[in-house]
Amino acid sequence: MADKQIKVTLVRSVIGTRKDHRDTVRGLGLGKLNSSRVLKDTPEVRGMIRKVDYLVSVTQV
Repeated sequence: MADKQIKVTLVRSVIGTRKDHRDTVRGLGLGKLNSSRVLKDTPEVRGMIRKVDYLVSVTQV
């Protein structure tokens, strides 16, 4: 059975956000606005997404 995956897209700018939130976005592999990454759906990734949920959009792949 294949691992579940999710697509994370940066939809808001990190300018003016807290440094730890910018670091979390970078940790998810997102750089520029509208950049996307397909990541494994793990509790660690979900926690990072929850922390910066106001900056990213998540879809199931």
